[in-house]
Amino acid sequence: LTGTSREQRAFQYLLTHAIPGDPHHILQTFDQWCYHCEHLSWAHAMSGRIVERVLLERAPLRVLELGTYCGYGTVLLAQGLPPGARLYTIEGDPRHAAVAEKVIRLAGFSEQTVELIVGPSEEVIPRLREKHGLMNANLVFMDHWKRCYLRDLQLLESHQLLAEGATILADNVLFPGAPHFLQYAKTCGKYHCKVHRARLEY
Repeated sequence: LTGTSREQRAFQYLLTHAIPGDPHHILQTFDQWCYHCEHLSWAHAMSGRIVERVLLERAPLRVLELGTYCGYGTVLLAQGLPPGARLYTIEGDPRHAAVAEKVIRLAGFSEQTVELIVGPSEEVIPRLREKHGLMNANLVFMDHWKRCYLRDLQLLESHQLLAEGATILADNVLFPGAPHFLQYAKTCGKYHCKVHRARLEY
């Protein structure tokens, strides 16, 4: 009825209630919106703790996120980066990317720390090295279309964009599910796999 999308309404709520330049408060305010106003699908508090633990353990200098959406996961990743690290995040929907860009900058992250790339992941991934300067990624966070997980992992492999010992975090592989991705990761012999169980978001 308002003529604005859920994502835009969530950002307006952020503008009103969140503390600019405070990533933790940005995420808390997003959570409040989703618990009490409207549901939006993204990495929630329990998944967030898994992400935070991996960032602390691995201290990756080059991080790639597939599926920016409104920027929740991006802010979560960016706030845990070690000094000098860079995050590349890919969003296929220009409308979502427009909201995410404002969220990321509201949280206080510059383009030198977080680069938002707009376009389909299958088109962006082959150009990451030449156009965006990503030689390889130490950590990849997948939270886009589940049917694209396997295709995009194999694209990253074929373009040699995974650093030695890289970590792949893939959200929601059991529900709604990415069975082909999961089977490949478990049987191809390239990865050590661990499934983290978490409750449904919000």
